[in-house]
Amino acid sequence: MSVRRADSLGGRAAIVGIGATEFSKDSGRSELKLAVEAVRTALDDAGLTPADVDGLVTFTMDTSPEITVAQAAGIGELSFFSRIHYGGGAACATVQQAALAVASGVADVVVCYRAFNERSGRRFGSGVQHREPTAEGTALGWNLPFGLLTPASWVAMAAQRYLHTYNLTPEAFGHVAVTDRRHAARNPAAYFYEKPITLADHAASRWIVEPLRLLDCCQETDGGQAIVVTSAERARDLPRPPAVIVAAAQGAGRAQEQMTSFYRDGLTGLPEMDVVARQLWRTSGLTPSDIDVGILYDHFTPFVLMQLEEFGFCGPGEAADFVADDALPLNTHGGQLGEAYLHGMNGIAEAVRQVRGTSVNQISGAARTLVTAGTGVPTSGLILGTDD
Repeated sequence: MSVRRADSLGGRAAIVGIGATEFSKDSGRSELKLAVEAVRTALDDAGLTPADVDGLVTFTMDTSPEITVAQAAGIGELSFFSRIHYGGGAACATVQQAALAVASGVADVVVCYRAFNERSGRRFGSGVQHREPTAEGTALGWNLPFGLLTPASWVAMAAQRYLHTYNLTPEAFGHVAVTDRRHAARNPAAYFYEKPITLADHAASRWIVEPLRLLDCCQETDGGQAIVVTSAERARDLPRPPAVIVAAAQGAGRAQEQMTSFYRDGLTGLPEMDVVARQLWRTSGLTPSDIDVGILYDHFTPFVLMQLEEFGFCGPGEAADFVADDALPLNTHGGQLGEAYLHGMNGIAEAVRQVRGTSVNQISGAARTLVTAGTGVPTSGLILGTDD
């Protein structure tokens, strides 16, 4: 893997199982129980058993370690276990890690999982409450005294600059919210099932941190999601159509910080996602016109627009019109704004459903899906495709 050349991972591994708990605001059970439920459901979907698993991957921000999940889920010996840092930026990288393990023969079946009580327990949206001193935390400390205490406040800085640079109004962000909620309204698993919104609803929602309104911000959710990865060869013998990992990438930009990269040359883009985009396009040989569905990380609406521009779907400042025109099917599960906030793992599951042809908002002929992970932090992305 290199930011300067294509890698050889593409096509060697596939997602063969997906599983989730219900998405709620009060799960009433431990995060470990949520994780185990999601893992077992994903294995059932794949036609595999806990005895088949020899690898697990999760996030650093997780209270259920791989070894504990293995024990509780009835999984035996492990030859591979790993954690990815940087919150939501880790989502697609968990699958990349699994694919690397499978492709290299380190493991045969790897399960990626994420489970938390992010609404009834620790709420990331509440911002900084307490942090142990770390080297990376020093950068964040420069901004806290000035009131930049929450994720919404950090994103608002870039959002305000984006609107100013391209002479836009906050309505530009509303197109993302309306699109996500339209899809969520048709998804029985979504928290906002049967609850679409309009641009007027978006404009009437209360300010969180200008220029971000309530409907620009993702949900806080209790739940779990798991993804099963194995070799492309083995995948062909399993019950479900595989979602082949066509390309996978991680990316961190120059002057990268966690959500507070305010000292870059500009604030209207996401350089870390540009790194991911270049790697995905180079390795897959695909272009934006080859993508049938985009599942873009939507913790905050402005960063969806910036991602579309970084990937080359449209020019700088043009993404709001691109979304309004439905030029690319976007977040067909409802996204984190409409379905659930599971640090992007539920988005990977939706990309798999699109490739399988089983989404509740199925796009006809969907053969290539783009998935991205958290933005404003070191991040990751995937291109999934059919086995053809």
